Amino acid sequence: MADLNIRDNRPRGRFEAYEDGQAVGYLDYFLLAATPQAPAVPATLVLLHTEVGAAYEGKGVAGTLVREFYAMAGREGAYVVPLCPYAARWAHRHPEAAPEAPAETVEAAKAQARSE
Repeated sequence: MADLNIRDNRPRGRFEAYEDGQAVGYLDYFLLAATPQAPAVPATLVLLHTEVGAAYEGKGVAGTLVREFYAMAGREGAYVVPLCPYAARWAHRHPEAAPEAPAETVEAAKAQARSE
């Protein structure tokens, strides 16, 4: 597989992978917002869904997307809460690259995801 071009489409809440200009996969996410129940939430990106085109499955696209998403969050000083089952499994297998968010941040992320 050629090198992937990864783009953060923050206004759309999408982290996208391209190969030779062709979209091949993406992650859907949102930025955790303060609520009355959690008025002082730390910077947190909540990863909701991973999708890879059928022709690119099994070629490492999803893993690359999740790895790069965690790297971006790290550069921004943000936590990641992986609610997507694939991303959660990836994070569990790669704890050195995917630090866990505090439990209260995870709960706030789950609550916000349910309300959207």
